[in-house]
Amino acid sequence: MAPPLPLQVSEDEVEITAMRAQGAGGQNVNKVSSAVHLRFDVAASSLPEDVKERLLALRDTRITQEGVVVIKAQQYRSQEQNRTDALARLNALINTVAVPPRVRRATKPTYGSKQRRLEGKTQRSETKALRGRVRDGS
Repeated sequence: MAPPLPLQVSEDEVEITAMRAQGAGGQNVNKVSSAVHLRFDVAASSLPEDVKERLLALRDTRITQEGVVVIKAQQYRSQEQNRTDALARLNALINTVAVPPRVRRATKPTYGSKQRRLEGKTQRSETKALRGRVRDGS
């Protein structure tokens, strides 16, 4: 079975605002709005319902309690590169939950593994028994 195609979010589903970047950068950072703030409402999106549920269940600081993914991109000097970076990071986040996790089936330990565990316990018990007070043999 071929892996599913990665999910892509269309740009009309996200709200992108430009702002000034923080941190070092000289005069350029003070006069150019190159950083990008991306907001993506999970509940109102066109994603499949199971993907929405898994995305909202993530313990990620980028997802607010209202179910909005907020990504701030300010790595590049150009606004267009930051915009592309923010969208790529959003798509990467969504694709981490796109494939449902495999269901774990409970299995029993093998006879050999039980024997090895019991042997280890016996050896450990003997080692600890030797740590007791030394008694006179007579």
